[in-house]
Amino acid sequence: MRVLVTGGAGFIGSALARYLIGEIKAEVLVVDKLTYAGNLSSLKEVAGSPLYHFVQADICDRAAMDGAFAGFKPDAVMHLAAESHVDRSITGAADFVQTNLVGTFVLLEAARAYHSQLDAKAKAAFRFLHVSTDEVYGSLGDDGLFEENTPYDPSSPYSASKAGADHLALAWGRTYGLPVIVSNCSNNYGPYHFPEKLIPLVILNGLHGRELPVYGAGSNIRDWLYVDDHARALYLIVATGRLGEKYNVGGRNERRNIDIVHRICELLDEMAPKAKPHEELIRYVTDRPGHDQRYAIDATKLENELGWKAQETFDTGIVKTVRWYLENEWWWRPLREKVYSGERLGVLADSPAEV
Repeated sequence: MRVLVTGGAGFIGSALARYLIGEIKAEVLVVDKLTYAGNLSSLKEVAGSPLYHFVQADICDRAAMDGAFAGFKPDAVMHLAAESHVDRSITGAADFVQTNLVGTFVLLEAARAYHSQLDAKAKAAFRFLHVSTDEVYGSLGDDGLFEENTPYDPSSPYSASKAGADHLALAWGRTYGLPVIVSNCSNNYGPYHFPEKLIPLVILNGLHGRELPVYGAGSNIRDWLYVDDHARALYLIVATGRLGEKYNVGGRNERRNIDIVHRICELLDEMAPKAKPHEELIRYVTDRPGHDQRYAIDATKLENELGWKAQETFDTGIVKTVRWYLENEWWWRPLREKVYSGERLGVLADSPAEV
């Protein structure tokens, strides 16, 4: 199997590439623009494999995408390239519209042109998996779960751009016959996670004795999915999923943000103790604008149809994650020193920094 993975130097994309090459023995072409969140160090363990190929390119560049398809001749596309941080979308929405919407359109058109010239057998086997987020569904109340037929109700520029990209992908399937599948996942965590997101930010700020920012009261709830479980799900979806369908991927691990922070503090107290408990570093800061209260995924369709099941609970996965950051300073230190040092993002000009 030959798989073109866009965004393959990012957090989820690199986990997918490592899984496809290491476990499935698929031949993989990673296409990545290498923005601040793209990191070839995340592919170090597979970079020497003859199954690994890389091209630095922007998915908005049609000529580059046509060249990638023509040169690699993939059997499947797994599209993960995206601007993905909600905070950054609040103050820089244009990049999200360009990459997530325009880039997805360009990639779909390149895939359609490539697919149209395949022979009958290759055309029937080809798949295009668009990888998206549960944030397109908006916010849940105290009860209920996101299902594949839940109406879209995005709250942020990020989730709105991903919602639009989902609609484009499904429309290209219905209008042009491109063999498209869409997946929507809950919050991922695990090794190689860029340190702007909650879990790696708290781990690294805690290690450095810096404040641990918690938005609002920390009551917002997310469903957490270990990234390697997600990679396995994505392969199952592209290999065996039904065309034109959506599959929700979730870990069935709902946690309040403040409980996540406290658990990381407990683990740091055990694994990297300081003079004072790490929880004394917690600071409550002004909430994010448009902050959704609760996300929770119903993964029944994926579990029943394709036989997937998460292997990690949050309790096991968070221990692995904290330990990985403690043991892999070579990966995160250059990012903290040269790319992102842990400062607050997404604060509007007229918003106070703290409460």
